Amino acid sequence: MSTNLIREFFDSSQLAGGNADYVESLYDTWLADPESVPAEWNTYFKTFKGRESGDVSHTAAIARIEAAQKHRSNGVAAAPVSDEHARKQAGVLRLLTAYRSRGHLAADLDPLGLAHKMDAPDLGLAFHGLSDADLDTEFDCGNFGGGGQRMKLRELLARLKRVYTATVGAEFMYISDHAQRNWIYSHLEQANGNAGLDKAGKQRIMDGLTAADGLERYLHTKYVGQKRFSLEGGDSLIPMMDDVVRAAGDNGIKDLVIGMAHRGRLNMLVNILGKPPKTLFNEFEGKFEHTQDDPAHSGDVKYHMGFSADVRTPKGGVHVALAFNPSHLEIVNPVVAGSVHARQIRRKDTEHTQSLAVLIHGDAALAGQGVNMELFNMSQARGFKIGGTLHIVINNQVGFTTSNPQDARSTLYCTDLAKMVNAPVFHVNGDDPEAVIQVTRLAYAYRKQFRKDVVIDLVCYRRHGHNEADEPAATQPMMYQIIRKRPPARELYAQQLVKEGLMADGDAQKQFDAYRDRLEAGAAMTDLHPSLTKDVEVDWSQFLGNKLSTPVKTSVAKDKLVQLANRILDIPQDITLQSRVAKIYDDRRKMASGEQPGDWGFAENLAYATLIDEGHNLRLVGQDSGRGTFFHRHAVLHDQKDGHTFMPLATLRSDANVEVIDSLLSEEAVMAFEYGHATTDPYTLNIWEGQFGDFANGAQVVIDQFISSGEAKWDRLCGLALYLPHGYEGQGPEHSSARLERFLQLCAMENMQVCVPTTPAQDFHMIRRQMLRPVRKPLIVMTPKSLLRHKLAVSTLDELANGSFQLVIGEHRDLPAKKVKRVVLCAGKVYYDLLEDADKRGLTDVAIVRVEQLYPFPRPEVTAELEKYPSAKEVIWCQEEPMNQGAWFQIRHHLQACVNNKQSLSYAGRARSPAPAAGHLNDHIAEQAALVEQALVAPVGPDHSAE
Repeated sequence: MSTNLIREFFDSSQLAGGNADYVESLYDTWLADPESVPAEWNTYFKTFKGRESGDVSHTAAIARIEAAQKHRSNGVAAAPVSDEHARKQAGVLRLLTAYRSRGHLAADLDPLGLAHKMDAPDLGLAFHGLSDADLDTEFDCGNFGGGGQRMKLRELLARLKRVYTATVGAEFMYISDHAQRNWIYSHLEQANGNAGLDKAGKQRIMDGLTAADGLERYLHTKYVGQKRFSLEGGDSLIPMMDDVVRAAGDNGIKDLVIGMAHRGRLNMLVNILGKPPKTLFNEFEGKFEHTQDDPAHSGDVKYHMGFSADVRTPKGGVHVALAFNPSHLEIVNPVVAGSVHARQIRRKDTEHTQSLAVLIHGDAALAGQGVNMELFNMSQARGFKIGGTLHIVINNQVGFTTSNPQDARSTLYCTDLAKMVNAPVFHVNGDDPEAVIQVTRLAYAYRKQFRKDVVIDLVCYRRHGHNEADEPAATQPMMYQIIRKRPPARELYAQQLVKEGLMADGDAQKQFDAYRDRLEAGAAMTDLHPSLTKDVEVDWSQFLGNKLSTPVKTSVAKDKLVQLANRILDIPQDITLQSRVAKIYDDRRKMASGEQPGDWGFAENLAYATLIDEGHNLRLVGQDSGRGTFFHRHAVLHDQKDGHTFMPLATLRSDANVEVIDSLLSEEAVMAFEYGHATTDPYTLNIWEGQFGDFANGAQVVIDQFISSGEAKWDRLCGLALYLPHGYEGQGPEHSSARLERFLQLCAMENMQVCVPTTPAQDFHMIRRQMLRPVRKPLIVMTPKSLLRHKLAVSTLDELANGSFQLVIGEHRDLPAKKVKRVVLCAGKVYYDLLEDADKRGLTDVAIVRVEQLYPFPRPEVTAELEKYPSAKEVIWCQEEPMNQGAWFQIRHHLQACVNNKQSLSYAGRARSPAPAAGHLNDHIAEQAALVEQALVAPVGPDHSAE
């Protein structure tokens, strides 16, 4: 972005919608006297040509009316009010609005004193037609501090500065809801810049700062040069989080779930969650708790590890969990939100009073990572709202080596993103720990009152480089000259307490030494609750130690299937279906009665119905999941008269949690949210569905960092299923491939499953297997598009009632086995193309075998199918995708292991291509015909042999 455009943003920032009342009042003042406003405003307002059009100021009239009403309400006859006094009274009220709207611009937020303050002339008296001569004049203060006050201008101005321009800068006047704005400025103004702390409260802060500084200094001297991503410079985070934990435990919060990146993480683990220092020290020394020789367990670096503990608070206790996270900044945030949502659903906590998410951001990452915009956008959406998140920004004022705001973002503050959802932002100087506690309590209370997101911007610094081996002065020389001379917050606060007579000289050092002694002892540094009552327990042990090959019965009695089908096809009389939907439901009734075979939508809904009936829950989330992208599911029905909806699956069990959510147009944050949900609740079939399979590209980091590797790194079990519509039908490069090859590349050590079901019965049994098998592993499904209505892709009720998921489906035609010369192996929709062409050609010497699960690859089952054809010398792998994509390169070693030494293994499919598919339908049709012919009848040649 150009410097000129950034400057335009800065120059016009005062015109944001939140300042509309203020700008309007300024314009009114200009109408009365153009010289009473600054020159730049005079120039700007002249462009309106309002005076020439007859616009007149109403300031004096409004002030006289307000004054008359004031006198009348006091039972006093209205006294004449001079125009001059009325004008000044109006100016006082505008001054009040200016401080509420823009006082943050003048606040002392930067402990280093380096931050540039934007000029804010509207915070001066002259801007509003006032002067020093008016300081001892008494004015009505409007609704300041709750309203009903009159005070001298001198006192009002001093209080406004104390509240809005000291070490707290509050941004909230852009909030549309008047009740929320009123709540915030009333609380701020009544507090009058004071956190209201007694001696014990101040000592608690001192304890937190001592812990923060004490741990970092200990690690810095004992483990010289090792990365730890120190909290130093942002020490106030520890007393802040201590206050949040205590408030949560004392206000009925049962689960406090925290997401944060590296900075300060080790400090949080020890000083807030009570991770034993000895365990941390062992990790610094290379001694980890997991088995080193287990190849399925990679482990992770110490500053990625999560932890949980039951923490005692003055009036009870709270379970505190710090989520595991990868290095990819901010991506853990929707994971935490999803975990909190699962906890709220489990408790039926519809008021969002028992679980709380706290997300701790970096300043550069908050502004830079798009997942944050997605998550803010989800914060009040149905299916994702969790009653507000407490966001805390550790604002180091530098991201890695970048500290110039014009490089880091295009907004004034790193927190401006939060304004999109009207979230208030409280900026606070990190070296004023009492102000930190004040805004922490205000933010907590706001979330509790309004169940909406709120942001604390902890403006601080980073004492060392990006890590402890880095040299920050190379890129921030002036900043680090100041930092190296600045005492830590602990020493500064100790000096303040000594001045206040609350601490004697030398006490701070004694406390510091005592903390170090406790560290050396190695026991937990947090007051843990030994027997916190748990209202809900989740038993994950039943899912441990089992393999994906564990057999499980997925069949359902036929009469039970018919009963459940009839229940989900029973539509209330007040629902008028759209004609095409009504036809689909009529057909499904015929399927339930056995009059016609079942299609994909029928079998899929019935699979969900059986699981719900058996005690499981369902959460299906995607961009068109209620209806289904391809009009096949119709799990949510819309009345054609008034638009109200009905979900048949939700009627099957009174205590069931059934959610079918049409998500917002986001992949990354929504998939991460669902991962968090699935890692918290093993009893719910949790599904994320892409509108098209390639939409998962936008969430690749979630797949790489969490879904495929979360168990190996962190022992986190997850049964999330990804439904990815996949198949080559001439829709072009972006709507053909779900990038099957990427998922297969990530497969190892039975970390997940990749399936390509080709019949409704296969889909039915695969879905049921995912929940009934005592295993929780991700399931990646290449779901169909055209097969949803293909005349051959149907299944009978008997196949649902009596079958199971088949890893491999052999040739179903009655072929003379000894005459078969070629076996074609394939997966997915291409099977039906091959079958139809083989029938047209009358081929009886080519067998077609479907591999329905590509990982774990079913070698024994494929081998068994090949052994049925002793005369077959040619084995072909046929796929629709280009050779460098799809399954070929990822499973060729498996296929090679399955063929015998008398058989050749060849490839039939599209040639290598950078793009997944052709963009023109004619090209697609020609390519498809060619690959089918290549697989069935073309001689095995060098152009399609295994290379």
